[in-house]
Amino acid sequence: MEYIFYVVLAIGGFFIGYWIRKQKALGETTSAEAKTEKIINEAKSKQKEIILEAQDKALKIINESKKEEQTQRQETKNLQSRLEKRENSFSQKLLELQDKQQKLFDKVSRVEEVKEKIKKIKEEQLQKLEKIADMNKEEAKEILVKNVESQIKEDLLMRINKLEKFGSDELEQKARDIMAGAMQRLASTYTSEMTTTMVELPNDEMKGRVIGREGRNIKAIEHLTGVEIIVDDTPNAITVSGFSAIRRHVAKRALEYLIKDGRIHPTKIEEAIESAKKDLAIDIKKAGEEAMYEIGVTGLEPKLVQIIGRLKYRTSYGQNALRHSVEVAHLAALLAEELNMDVTLAKKAGLLHDIGKAVDHEVQGTHPEIGRDIAKKFKLSQDVIDPIETHHDDHPRGLMAVIIKVADAISAARPGARHDSFEKYLQRLEELESIANSFEGVEKTYAIQAGREVRVFVTPEDIDDLKAHNLAKEVASKIEKELKYPGEIKVSVIREMRVTEYAR
Repeated sequence: MEYIFYVVLAIGGFFIGYWIRKQKALGETTSAEAKTEKIINEAKSKQKEIILEAQDKALKIINESKKEEQTQRQETKNLQSRLEKRENSFSQKLLELQDKQQKLFDKVSRVEEVKEKIKKIKEEQLQKLEKIADMNKEEAKEILVKNVESQIKEDLLMRINKLEKFGSDELEQKARDIMAGAMQRLASTYTSEMTTTMVELPNDEMKGRVIGREGRNIKAIEHLTGVEIIVDDTPNAITVSGFSAIRRHVAKRALEYLIKDGRIHPTKIEEAIESAKKDLAIDIKKAGEEAMYEIGVTGLEPKLVQIIGRLKYRTSYGQNALRHSVEVAHLAALLAEELNMDVTLAKKAGLLHDIGKAVDHEVQGTHPEIGRDIAKKFKLSQDVIDPIETHHDDHPRGLMAVIIKVADAISAARPGARHDSFEKYLQRLEELESIANSFEGVEKTYAIQAGREVRVFVTPEDIDDLKAHNLAKEVASKIEKELKYPGEIKVSVIREMRVTEYAR
């Protein structure tokens, strides 16, 4: 019985709980729907507010757009009106310009008409003048020019002479002071060298040993050295002849070795010549180093020093090329010092100015061209290359090249520095006289003072004072172009009128 009671009680509790649960769920549902409805109502109210704000903003934007449109329309109207005014103004100015242009054309045409009238009047007047004077325009012009020339010729000549004398005297005096000072501060001696070298022998019997059986020894020496061995009646000496001083000295040293050794045969000759070449190479390098030390130049490459040393065995008109180069370096340094130039550069350029002569027997070209190529090969500066290349030109490139040219001329022109053969001396004098005689109006020409001065006598009827002045310049210019000479040559043009009368 109790069991049934508990069952009924459990079933009742279940239904009671279910009903309570249902009521609770129903209450929650009603509450959620109320919340949802509230949210929806709030959303609708916000939506209305947003729509109203959007409509207000839209109206504002529309109003602002209308205002901007009206403003732009007004600006466009104003711009259009300004453009129309400018166009009207431009059209007006264009019309005015066309009127002015037309007036100008009319004036030009009137001026041309007036010019034509003036031209006709001048022609008529000229014809009348020609008839009156009985000569044409060209004849009258020639007479006028001659009269004016005759009137001013003397004044012009006096003015030219005065200006040239003033300028030349002042510059010449200054140049003389500078060069005299440089020359006095340097003293050098000269020894003339020919194309032969003497080799002393202990006795005349050695000549036969040098010649050898059937001349085999002397032939071997001549073949290996490229020189000529002259065995004559000169006591205790034989002569080595050759154009190259280096070859002559190689042969001389080789002969001295052989004579000292006493054994002279082809095999020993080859050894002696090789030994002589080595010794000469050492001597050449030593000569180059001594020259650099003497003038105070450093920084040159060893191969270039070797080439400088070769100048010791090169002569020009009997003057030793290395001593000449050293002297030019000293003179150039003194001149550069007087002119406030780079003294070190002047020494280097002076030492190397004749470097092409060291190899001019082996390389084609003039020694300035060869020297330029050597300087470029050893990457010397352009300030050194220019004096090397142009120190014999009429217009040296740069002031340093002028200094080197002057120093070169001073060194070559010193008494005893160079010697020349009698035939070349006469040839130079004849060339000087022939150049002067090639000009018209020249009567006689005399080369005097060993070719340092040329006196040109002219015909006074053909050459007046002004023409004589110009003739001297032309003769000097032609001598500079066609002849090579040390120092300078003075050209004197002499015009004299002699009138002879006899009293009886």
